Amino acid sequence: MVKNIIFDFGGVLINWNPHNLYDGYFGDKEKAQWFIDNICTSEWNSQMDKGKPFDVGVAELVAKHPDWETEIRVYQTRWHEMVTQEMPGMTQLLTDLKANGYPIYGLTNWSDETMQEEFKRWNIFRLVDDMVVSGREKILKPDPAIYHCLLSRFKLEPDECVFIDDNQKNVEAAQKLGIHAVRFEDAEKLRQTLIDMNVRL
Repeated sequence: MVKNIIFDFGGVLINWNPHNLYDGYFGDKEKAQWFIDNICTSEWNSQMDKGKPFDVGVAELVAKHPDWETEIRVYQTRWHEMVTQEMPGMTQLLTDLKANGYPIYGLTNWSDETMQEEFKRWNIFRLVDDMVVSGREKILKPDPAIYHCLLSRFKLEPDECVFIDDNQKNVEAAQKLGIHAVRFEDAEKLRQTLIDMNVRL
């Protein structure tokens, strides 16, 4: 029986995407895509998600790509512009889950520096009871260790949890540990999937 609901944050609870900043910054979606693919890459961002201070990560990248210094620094100084809104329908879904007695947990790959800021900024996080953030633990999904960290810290049984993430690799890693896991598409589909799993909504 499902007793606990665990959510990823970016792409599930809130809309985080570097394109939200850089498409407008460059005024050219193709140039923004090239920059994200080749300069401020997801692999580079993952270093901060794993605990590297942003100042250090930015300085290292600027040293590697000095011609792009201004654009790289914008990644840090205008970070908030990458997060544009709460994902449609998700605040109501979490509200309904809470009303039916389900604890809500977070398990996210995110820099602790920026997560603290975003946590204050978006009301949806008021519905999260507790969370494990990769930047604090210095472990990234889909490493099984970060799932074990969440389970042990909050004394959760894997088969009593549902985990929702927009990354299939993270979903599969949870499933291998015996956690019910769902790949997120949108709030409406997720609601129906949870109902099908006998979650009260």
